[in-house]
Amino acid sequence: MAALVIGSTSVVFAADKVDDTVKSTLVTTAEGLTDAIVQLKDEEIENYMSSGDDFTTSAMQSWQTSKDELGAKKESNGETTVTFKDDQYTVTVPLKFEKADANFVYVFDSQGTPTSMSVDVQYGMGKTLQRAGLNTLMGIGTVFVMLILLSLLISLFRFIPNPEAKKAAEAKAAKAAKEAEAAAIAQTAPAQAEENLADDGELVAVIAAAIAAAEGTTTDGFVVRSIRKVKRNRR
Repeated sequence: MAALVIGSTSVVFAADKVDDTVKSTLVTTAEGLTDAIVQLKDEEIENYMSSGDDFTTSAMQSWQTSKDELGAKKESNGETTVTFKDDQYTVTVPLKFEKADANFVYVFDSQGTPTSMSVDVQYGMGKTLQRAGLNTLMGIGTVFVMLILLSLLISLFRFIPNPEAKKAAEAKAAKAAKEAEAAAIAQTAPAQAEENLADDGELVAVIAAAIAAAEGTTTDGFVVRSIRKVKRNRR
């Protein structure tokens, strides 16, 4: 197992401010760690990642994901800074690389023990715009793909059986059939009445004569259209 060797004092650092002694110790530790990390080969990084130490593992993972974007180290990019907040010291080591600048950001607890390290790649304006454009295109492309899939899914709904729609169509067809049957009956009823009336010609003549005699007129003054039997209650 391998682990990063950290040179630091065992005294408790000041909790209210960063004095010169604390700052010097933290800067020396952070810059030494940075110089060691940027010189590691891939095999050494893999060995450190399996060390089991949380800080070493996180530092190796952060450097491994950033080193290809940065290239080889060129020089320092300014003064290492130290800040104190929430019982933690944050040390930022700025460096220049072949492809881009980067800040190695270390977090130390109040005892001076490093707890995490991250590599903050400083992209130029052109690179930033390029990444923003790619992210925008990916977002728009994802939205269009989802809309297309949603449209295809909706178009498949017509192939899914719908029992309710089938029942409604059957009920509508049955209602239309009943209405057509009722209309046909209504149309045939007068014709049947006239036919029955024509078959009972003698009866019509007798009834017409009786009506004419009762009214004191002739059969020319009215026409018998139909004859209906009236049901009367017997007394």
